[in-house]
Amino acid sequence: EEWKALQAPKAKKPRSTEGREEAKAAATMTSEEWKALQVGMMEKWLQPEYMQKPHNGGHNCYRDDTYEIATRWMAETKISYRPHAKSPGSKSHVRYEVYSKATTIGEALTLGSWPADWCWDYERGFIKVLGPLREEPIDITRTTDESEITDVDRALWRWYIKELAKNHSLKIEDLQGKCSGESLIMRAHRLVAQREAKSRLEAAEREKRMVSDEDVLETLKQWAFAKNITRANVTPDGQDWVWSDTMGLLRDRCGDIHLTPSTVTYPEVVAIINKWLHDRLPADMAAFKWTSLNLNHNYAAKLHRDGNNFGPSFIKAFGDFKKGELNYWPEDDRTADQLEDLDDKDKLKLDLKNGLALFNGNCAHSVEDFEGQRFSIVYFTVRCFDGAPEHCKERLRELGMRYPETGEDRYALLREPKGYGSQDGARKSAGKNEKPVHGYWPRSQLEKASVKRAFPLIKVCANLGKATAVPEAKLKKVQKRKEEEKEESEATKGKAKAKGKAKGKAEPEAEEQNEESDAAKGKAKAKAKAKGRGKAKAKAKAEAEAEA
Repeated sequence: EEWKALQAPKAKKPRSTEGREEAKAAATMTSEEWKALQVGMMEKWLQPEYMQKPHNGGHNCYRDDTYEIATRWMAETKISYRPHAKSPGSKSHVRYEVYSKATTIGEALTLGSWPADWCWDYERGFIKVLGPLREEPIDITRTTDESEITDVDRALWRWYIKELAKNHSLKIEDLQGKCSGESLIMRAHRLVAQREAKSRLEAAEREKRMVSDEDVLETLKQWAFAKNITRANVTPDGQDWVWSDTMGLLRDRCGDIHLTPSTVTYPEVVAIINKWLHDRLPADMAAFKWTSLNLNHNYAAKLHRDGNNFGPSFIKAFGDFKKGELNYWPEDDRTADQLEDLDDKDKLKLDLKNGLALFNGNCAHSVEDFEGQRFSIVYFTVRCFDGAPEHCKERLRELGMRYPETGEDRYALLREPKGYGSQDGARKSAGKNEKPVHGYWPRSQLEKASVKRAFPLIKVCANLGKATAVPEAKLKKVQKRKEEEKEESEATKGKAKAKGKAKGKAEPEAEEQNEESDAAKGKAKAKAKAKGRGKAKAKAKAEAEAEA
């Protein structure tokens, strides 16, 4: 009975009537006057377009788009309020009539409105924003000069971080430990993706099943993609950036080989994506290895070639979309300087929504235009894999990557492309025992893959939760240990070398001492012998005298 009582829905707290009479008395107009003023206002003061999309949150749960916009406002951002937008007789009407006279965000704060008011009013079309705006959302942790922080900055920051923590069931302190380049809202979404990926991995282990397409799709939906401006080779014409993230191993422009920050900070996201492929890896492709993941969202990559891949790549698309096939020129040996010179009749078109494809990313490829929401994952090996620090290799193996060994053959699974320039090239039919130029496995075939394949990842993942808090510290600790071991090894070698030198120096001295010892022994022996002879001579003399 007590338990049932606890399960009963809590009674809704009645709305406070405190101050209602005062609000009515403070109204600046009657209801009839107010209604007359609203004629034509809806057409002049439109809501943002994104407000037409469905939203699961309550009326006090603002859209992500709103957060992205409002956190770019500054004290000097110019605004205009819709006149008399709120009906008389309410406390909000009295407040609105005061702060709606503001012409900047700074004035609005001074006149008694707060970030929550700004978001509420903006979503309903009560505010027009004229600018200027920040290029990126407010993040006062990156401000080096505190004197530059305004009251608006502080109010927005405090409110924003509390909102994110509340809306995503996170701790405020968790939001503080962002990766480089992450905004607060990216951090919040990625923490949710990490938390839910861990839960899905545990469910798959508990239910003794494969990680499903839906598990991966939901993880990708929750993940906050970065605006990547560095992938110019894939960026569609007319765009400056694409939604794209790389996880796993990477070499930066300075030549340093390391794990990407998102790999270290969100290990379960990496793990669930790796397990999806591991569960379905075709038997004839058991030798496939990978070091990195490329996650993409809602862009059709233009015709390009990858430049730093080693061996083939697996690729799979997820989501509710139409078209979006992979165009692939399997015999492109890069002799054609201009990608546009490649012939359309030589390309393969692979349906990534309904199957898994293996292809050579160093050959020309592109993505067909599509409709809907499309995600894709590319599993590949970076060319510099052999030069990675050992602790990076170990960590990627823990996360389910099949790390390649030194001396791997890049053409072990797919043969080298022949080119399109001669009769003896690609258009000549392949021999019976020749390796393929691509692979494709439909979804129905993939789902029949054995779930008994060894995969130690899940047990590792059970302990990965702590890694999200201090992952970099953990890696630094491993690196420090290895450096200490190296120093100890070098010190031991140094001691051995010094000992050898000392021994080498001591040997001549020992020989001299041995020689001296031998000489002394010889003298003693000769003296003893002479003494013996003297005694014998004396004895003989005594005997002779006795006989006489």
